[in-house]
Amino acid sequence: MTHPHRRRARGILAALAVTACLGTATAAAAPAAPTPPTPPAPGTFPTARPHPSVSAACSAAYRITKKLDGGASWDMCWRYSTDAGLILDRVTYQPPGGAPVKVLTTARLAQIHVPYDDGGAEYDDLTGAGFGWGLQDLKPAECPGGTLSSVKVPEVGTVKGLCTTTRARGHAYRMASDSGSGVYQAQAKDLLVYTVNKVGWYEYISEWRFAADGTIGANVGATGSLSPVDYNATDGRGWPIGKEARGYATSHAHNVFWKLDFGLDGGKDRIEQYDSTVTAPVGDGGPTVKTKRTAVTKELAGDAKNMRWWRVVSGTGKNADGHARSYEIVPGHTDTHAGRGFTKHDVYFTQSRACEQYASNNIGNCPANAGDSVDKWVNGETLAKPTVWVNIGFHHIARDEDQQPMPVHWQGFQLAPRDVTAMNPLTPPDLASQNGQPDSRS
Repeated sequence: MTHPHRRRARGILAALAVTACLGTATAAAAPAAPTPPTPPAPGTFPTARPHPSVSAACSAAYRITKKLDGGASWDMCWRYSTDAGLILDRVTYQPPGGAPVKVLTTARLAQIHVPYDDGGAEYDDLTGAGFGWGLQDLKPAECPGGTLSSVKVPEVGTVKGLCTTTRARGHAYRMASDSGSGVYQAQAKDLLVYTVNKVGWYEYISEWRFAADGTIGANVGATGSLSPVDYNATDGRGWPIGKEARGYATSHAHNVFWKLDFGLDGGKDRIEQYDSTVTAPVGDGGPTVKTKRTAVTKELAGDAKNMRWWRVVSGTGKNADGHARSYEIVPGHTDTHAGRGFTKHDVYFTQSRACEQYASNNIGNCPANAGDSVDKWVNGETLAKPTVWVNIGFHHIARDEDQQPMPVHWQGFQLAPRDVTAMNPLTPPDLASQNGQPDSRS
């Protein structure tokens, strides 16, 4: 059985001569077309000014910098790839009143793998279905309060496809005083950077969210339309859509991979895994919990489980308390897909290699014996310079409400700062002295 689910994307691919170093062409590079597209318009956030201590690593047209409520700021460069889509480089966080902290060297999508439940179709949307060429032209209403930047897409032209804006997310914190009626609270806004890419009937919103407290969120939202040519499933492989049970939309998975290179504080990173074990209570006592730290020194294909987590630790940087700065990987809900070796695990830590660019159907020009998926690259090598791969899956069993158009369904993860600052970077001045020992009267 064949699925023409991606027919339009394949038509694009057939019409293009795809050539690239590392399997991709980027917006910063000259396009292969005889007549180069119009250069992009400046893409910085309005009124944003770079902090003088952050070195400019890209031109103004490819720089995003924003100071958020509370005084924290983010600074980064962007570029665009015809395979990976939006790529963020040199992502730096500056807490209020503090020095800039280098967080990510590079962050981007690494694959959207879509296998159908009937085994009749399987797609690698980034490297096999024209993801990058499907960048959508966004209207001002799709970027409320923000800036739409032009993106130069090789072989396509200039697309107003990058939105940079802020969005409210509710409480940053709230604490009522134990003495008196005072309340410490703050409402937060996050910096959002996103694009929309069309692949066949689906449209993917690739969103990066940066919070004033140093948290980073990575999310992909799938919307668009159910493929009208895939209403041919049977019970157990799909779901009836429409009147009675005449058409079954074929169920499928969206296995989304991200690739992260940290470079915390510009130095060498290390990986640590933490596991907590709960022991049942004995006698009149309560249950006990013990947490074990394991240094991940070799490449690892990791599986998420209850009370397990990982962090990326700076090899050089420490906060004001003398604690090593780190970022914790916080996966969102995931449906781990066991159908392929590379989808069986939730995180991968591999030794950084220039050719290892995509989690499956890798087009990074690795040697033939290296394999073309991330699971093949986990072979016991020492992690001197780790690359982090995060896999979040969604098993899409369609429903009547998925038409028409389909509501956005999100999948993603967070990077939570752990000891990046000595206290909450948004701590109000009245509480700034309470590091390590809160005042019981506050």
